[in-house]
Amino acid sequence: MTMAHQVLLPSKVSLLGIVLWLLSSADISSCHNNHVQKHFSLSSPEKSNIQEQKKEAVSEEELDSEDLNVFYPTNQWQTLQPGQAVPAGSHVRLNLQTGEREVKLPDGEKYQNNLKEQKKGQRLDLNTHGFTTEDLKSALEKFKEGAGAEKEDKAQQEEVRRRFRPIEDLKKDFEALNVVIESDLQIMVRLINQFNSSSTTLEEKIMALYDLEYYVHQMDNARDLLSFGGLQVVISGLNSTENSLKEYAAFVLGAAFSSNPKVQVEAIEGGALQKLLVILATDHPLAVKKKVLFALSSLLRHFPYAQQQFLKLGGLQVLRSLVHEKGMEMLAVRVVTLLYDLVTEKMLVESAECGQDPPEEKVQQYRQVELMPGLQEQGWCGIVSGLLGLPEHDMREKVLRTLSALLSPCRDRYRQDILLGSTLQGLRDEYQELAALEQQDGEENGYFQEMLGTIDGFIQELR
Repeated sequence: MTMAHQVLLPSKVSLLGIVLWLLSSADISSCHNNHVQKHFSLSSPEKSNIQEQKKEAVSEEELDSEDLNVFYPTNQWQTLQPGQAVPAGSHVRLNLQTGEREVKLPDGEKYQNNLKEQKKGQRLDLNTHGFTTEDLKSALEKFKEGAGAEKEDKAQQEEVRRRFRPIEDLKKDFEALNVVIESDLQIMVRLINQFNSSSTTLEEKIMALYDLEYYVHQMDNARDLLSFGGLQVVISGLNSTENSLKEYAAFVLGAAFSSNPKVQVEAIEGGALQKLLVILATDHPLAVKKKVLFALSSLLRHFPYAQQQFLKLGGLQVLRSLVHEKGMEMLAVRVVTLLYDLVTEKMLVESAECGQDPPEEKVQQYRQVELMPGLQEQGWCGIVSGLLGLPEHDMREKVLRTLSALLSPCRDRYRQDILLGSTLQGLRDEYQELAALEQQDGEENGYFQEMLGTIDGFIQELR
């Protein structure tokens, strides 16, 4: 090999290496450019041609939720920002007042199923632009209308603030006045202590009883009166030497007894019945006996055991003396009304069919009340019929009802009573004229017509 060949050989080898290096560099550059081109097809599609964009751009529906600005709703309506995606199945609405789109979760079970599918690679619902131009215009118009309504609401709120004071201000005023809000029980305890205190005046005691009567009208409050011994304190007030305290103590007891069996039982055990009968049988003012008769009536009604004790203690004799007592005429109708209530109450309970209300035990209790024989023995047949000549229509009506209730034990007595017959005939003639006047005025079934029917019915039953 010559020197020239020795020099050329290394040159050829170097040239071949350079060519191979250039080829490898071109290939690497081509791959890199291809990658960059693909990258720009996603980020800057305007720099690539339309055909390549259609072939290489990834559809929005194939994007994973982690590559999107996904809004994860809750159970409450929340504002959805432009460009945000929501999970499939979410509830989307257009707020017509604000003009913004809002989104919230659907039913829990349905949303959990959708969420599981999304985590498995399911598609997201990106169709968040489902509103037409008309919809947006309509929403904008309603938004403007809503702004006007909002102004009206604000004006109304300002009017309310002007007319009424905030509760915080009222609380501060109460605190400044040292006003303490008490429960009903606390008030009743305070009133009982005021009544029972030796340092309070007669007027203060009366005021305490007057206020207490308001609270014991409620059954729960009347029962609470038993919890701290308040009922027995009021019963002891019947022994007072002051007639006014007796009057208002009976007033409180009458309100507490009314349709309250637990309080009625405690009153009987506390000796209230005896004290009430003593006041009615002795010399006391009309106002006192009026309130005491009210308390007695509340104690006896719907309480057969008390009615038995009433008869044993001579209650019918006490009431008979009260009716004949001078100056107590206005109490006569109240007594007759009480007797009518007791008679009809007993008849209704005893005539109830087996298995119906009231229970058999209560029926047996009423059967032990010997009311009808007691009324007959004490001469109440004649006492009631003698009250039929009272001038007031309301009193006559109550007497007639009581006569009808007492018809069974008093039938023979009524048939032999000549004065009763003539009184009935006179009342019949009077109410015939009054009923005719009612019909002339256009009242077909007026009050006087009913009274005439009651009188005719009672006369028919006597025959």
